[in-house]
Amino acid sequence: MGCLALNPACIIEETAPNSCGPASAKVVEVLDGDTVVFETGEQVRYLLIDAPEVAHSTNEESDCYGDEAAAQNRLLVAGKTVDLEYDVECDDRFNRLLAYVYLDGRMINRTLLERGHGRVLRVAPNGAGHCAEFAAIQQDAADAGVGLWGMCGESPGAVNCD
Repeated sequence: MGCLALNPACIIEETAPNSCGPASAKVVEVLDGDTVVFETGEQVRYLLIDAPEVAHSTNEESDCYGDEAAAQNRLLVAGKTVDLEYDVECDDRFNRLLAYVYLDGRMINRTLLERGHGRVLRVAPNGAGHCAEFAAIQQDAADAGVGLWGMCGESPGAVNCD
């Protein structure tokens, strides 16, 4: 049976922007430079950015700039309600939601990259719409020597946007 114009289920289905997860949520924990936890317990991994890893136990060491990237992410979003934009695939193999995260209209994924707190990482099919822009932002950050590009002696290399 088709949808009737007055059927509330049809109205919700037609107006829902995406069924991946919440449109907005409060960040209660920052796990690292590219992953946060919402008050619902859901974890969200930022799309198109890969921050250096942090140590999760006393017998591990953080990657170069991992602690700094996590601290910057924490300063930006901890305790704040953020808006989410999803892409083609909703989650990764760890069951984390995949999203572009916004605070006051500013994309946090982009901000972290501009400040050198991570590298571009595209996992297709997600990221096609922002990949070239993010690759240029990463190159600008590397050229300026900000964040990990000035501290860790790395060069960004080519970004695969295909």
